[in-house]
Amino acid sequence: MIAYHDTEWGNPLRDDRKLFEFMLLDSFQAGLSWSIILKKRAGFRQAFAGFDPAKIALFNEDKFNELIINTQIIRNKIKILAAIGNAKKFIALQDEFGSFQHYIWGFVDFRPTVNKWETEAQIPATSSVSDEMSTDLKRRGFKFVGSTICYAFMQAAGLVNDHLVHCFRHPFNRKLKHR
Repeated sequence: MIAYHDTEWGNPLRDDRKLFEFMLLDSFQAGLSWSIILKKRAGFRQAFAGFDPAKIALFNEDKFNELIINTQIIRNKIKILAAIGNAKKFIALQDEFGSFQHYIWGFVDFRPTVNKWETEAQIPATSSVSDEMSTDLKRRGFKFVGSTICYAFMQAAGLVNDHLVHCFRHPFNRKLKHR
C-alpha cells in the first residue's frame, strides 16, 4: 500500500488504458479493501488482457466461465459482467469524445482539483463532481460506477488530489523527502 501511495495514487493519468485499469479495479473494489485489489492486481492484469478495453469487449461466455473460476481475481459474476460491459461503453466514449481521457477530465475542467485536507477524516467519500460523473456514466450504461466508486477513481487517477497537506505527495510539499 505504501508503494502504491508513494508512486501511483493521485498521479494525473491521461492514458486511456491506464484510466480503464483504474476504473475496472475500482469497480471490483466495491465492498472490499483496496489492499485486496492491489494484491490481486497482477491476476487482474493477466485475466483482463492487460486492461485492454478492446480485447475485453470481445470476451464471450467461454472467457466469462474462465474468469469466474480464476482465483487470481475477485470472482464476482456481476462485477465480471460489468467489467465486460463497461469495456464496450468505454470504447463508445472513446469514439464519441476522441479519447476517454478527454471525456473524464472534462468533469474537472481538464486540471486536477487540489484539496487541502489536514486529516484523513476530512476527506469525503463523494463530491458533487463524483455525483455528476456517476450519473452520466450510469446514463451511458456503465455499471458499478456509484458516486463513491467514482470518487475513489478520481483520487486514484489524479483528477482530485487528496494527499494530506503534510504529505510529501501534496503539490505544496513536493520538496519533502520520500518516506
